[in-house]
Amino acid sequence: MSTFLSAQIFTILTGVVVLFQAGLAVGMPWGAASMGGKFPGKYPPRMRWVAVINIFVLAFLALIVLSRAHLLLPGMLSFSKIAIWFVVLYALAGTILNTITPSKTERIWAPVAFIQLVCSLMVALG
Repeated sequence: MSTFLSAQIFTILTGVVVLFQAGLAVGMPWGAASMGGKFPGKYPPRMRWVAVINIFVLAFLALIVLSRAHLLLPGMLSFSKIAIWFVVLYALAGTILNTITPSKTERIWAPVAFIQLVCSLMVALG
């Protein structure tokens, strides 16, 4: 798979997760599919802020991947050479955590995180 395609797939999947986090932030009752299912239904106000922070973190990770793949922000290229490995580690952690979560509903994110891991690794090695 090419670096270009890997970066696109990573970004699309990250966009899906961003939309999910935005739903949590505005009060959608999807809490069982996040944070180990600790907050089923709507997130409490404090956790809604966590979802907003997650949106910014995920968007930054996507920018790193896009920069490393030479698709966006060429001025960030030297930073992305090292930062891409943090993206890979983040995706690895997400894959592990979404696989071992006690919430059966949250496990739907394991394949997404795994594909993000593979794609970020392809970009990092490309």
